[in-house]
Amino acid sequence: MKWFIASDIHGSALYCREMLAAFDKEQADRLLLLGDLLYHGPRNDLPDEYAPKEVISLLNEREESILCVRGNCDAEVDQMVLHFPILADYAVIDLGTRLLYVTHGHVHGENNPPALKRGDILLQGHTHVPRRIEKDGVLMLNPGSVSLPKESTPHSYMILEGDTFYWKTLAGEEYMRHTLKPEV
Repeated sequence: MKWFIASDIHGSALYCREMLAAFDKEQADRLLLLGDLLYHGPRNDLPDEYAPKEVISLLNEREESILCVRGNCDAEVDQMVLHFPILADYAVIDLGTRLLYVTHGHVHGENNPPALKRGDILLQGHTHVPRRIEKDGVLMLNPGSVSLPKESTPHSYMILEGDTFYWKTLAGEEYMRHTLKPEV
């Protein structure tokens, strides 16, 4: 299974189109969205081509491929227009010998992780900064932001294929990777 992982679209039709083009090019099986789909939030500037209605249409066309968790800028009214569930605070994906805990990051993130076992993975967005850190045996990963990257990082997404995570620019250029160590 090949997962395409992205976060923080924030209503940008431009970057949503670029993200979906990258999804098609990657030929991924699923699109895992880490929240903040339509609204830019009070702390962010408007992203390029801010057009939430167009983002709604673009995402609804891919509803069968999308798994999504709720971001701090997502609301119940957003669920009324999107054809796939967006209001789960987290998802847990069984990777065989470890769990992938998927969340936006505003409640449980690298500074306040959920209770996870050594070897498990916390996958979050929210900060708009791609990250790869390990704390107490838990790997914490962030794909960065599709539309509003921070700290001079690229507009980006992540791929999980097999036991390797790849961070890529929206143009598909790999700039970081992490291969999971086998469990002992």
